[in-house]
Amino acid sequence: MSKYPVISSDPIADMLTRIRNAIAVNAHSVSLPHSKIKETVAKILADNKFIDSVEVAEEDGRKLLVINISQEDQPARISHIQRLSRPGRRTYVKSPAVPTVRRGRGLVVVSTSSGIMTGTEAKAKNLGGELICEVY
Repeated sequence: MSKYPVISSDPIADMLTRIRNAIAVNAHSVSLPHSKIKETVAKILADNKFIDSVEVAEEDGRKLLVINISQEDQPARISHIQRLSRPGRRTYVKSPAVPTVRRGRGLVVVSTSSGIMTGTEAKAKNLGGELICEVY
């Protein structure tokens, strides 16, 4: 294993994959390199009760994002998490076309001109933008 971290071309997809893999092996938390956009997406997931909490830690002078998926005695509340827009193929929508996921039981995260928010908030503010991911 190399001393230097692997730099991903799509850090959000890397975060979602780490969460998906942690759920698959019944891990209750995952840590990954910190960035503001990943922290914002994780906080949206925490605010909507898909994950328990998000913490920013520091190790060897580098910031880490620690995502607590669930409590030790509880199963994960995420059954599906998927990246919608990719670096090679961006997906943009206007406000009326922001999708609803699983008849409102799911969540779509949208990057708008007013920041990153849920699809429901974007529709309420009449904003479109880039679809980041969907969760249910």
